[in-house]
Amino acid sequence: MTMLKSEELKELLAEPKHIVITTHYKPDGDALGSSLGLYFWLTAKGHHVNLIVPSDFPAFLDWLPGLENVQIYTQNINLHNQQIEAADLLFCLDFNGLARIHEMGDPIRQAKGIKCMIDHHLDPEGFEDYAFWDPSAAATAQLIYRFLVNEMQDANNISADMATCLYTGIMTDTGSFRFRSTTSEIHRIIATLIDCGAQNWAIHEEIYNSSSESRLKFLGFCLLNRLEVIHEYNTAVIHVTKEDLNQFQVITGDTEGLVNYALSIKGIRLAALIIDRNEQIKLSLRSIGEVPCNEICKLYFNGGGHLNASGGNSKDSLAVVIAKFKSILPNYKEILTK
Repeated sequence: MTMLKSEELKELLAEPKHIVITTHYKPDGDALGSSLGLYFWLTAKGHHVNLIVPSDFPAFLDWLPGLENVQIYTQNINLHNQQIEAADLLFCLDFNGLARIHEMGDPIRQAKGIKCMIDHHLDPEGFEDYAFWDPSAAATAQLIYRFLVNEMQDANNISADMATCLYTGIMTDTGSFRFRSTTSEIHRIIATLIDCGAQNWAIHEEIYNSSSESRLKFLGFCLLNRLEVIHEYNTAVIHVTKEDLNQFQVITGDTEGLVNYALSIKGIRLAALIIDRNEQIKLSLRSIGEVPCNEICKLYFNGGGHLNASGGNSKDSLAVVIAKFKSILPNYKEILTK
């Protein structure tokens, strides 16, 4: 099938359509921010839009404008399958493989509507009919901005709510603009979003200063009791047991950013967060410079992602995964110690 072009998509969107927007399992700030930003734009154009996510999401995002319109797939599977089947277009944001949306994957794959992927991750699966894809982009919210301004040529209709959502997506996926992906283009976009009504200080406050008491105690416990520094390889590992999760009543979003504490140690070039989630072990890697998190996750942990930020998983035990991670460090000794 010939891929749809932006001009053709723009023509399709000139008339009201039934549209589904979805994003990846356990949506983060970029996933929800980009989805809601696009939701506001499409609804303002008169489209009938269902924003359906595969799972719950972190509590620190529960203030986002338009959140009352987010539907969780597992809460009414039959209804959401009907919405997916009836959609003229399906926008798939911040993921490029249908396994990333879990149970929603098959209904989306079988849907007759036009599938539009907007994403910045490596190695797209190729399920889409239209792709707006750039792995060098810092965030999918950055691509939504480009999509609206450059492809849809609608720079003048970015509302304050849209700006707030897109700002949130870019801010969270750039680590508050400190990651190497933060280009001059990012700062120009951010300036425009502030001009459009995004209140940068308020967004920062909502995202970073809204922890529960139990989450702070959990973070302190992990840093004191679960952090191991492997000096020989300039690597730090934090592991979390299922008992730890139960003790501190950890909810979705409570482990967000924990791996960055390990990476913040002076001299550390690779950090790992390894969590026993009962059904599987989840692994998050962060790195500095050219240390290839994505390669490590792809080769050894059924995952992938970006050069400096990737994730993976394993069906092995927590102890086995920790040992496996340590065992591969000699393969990267040169780049870890240079």
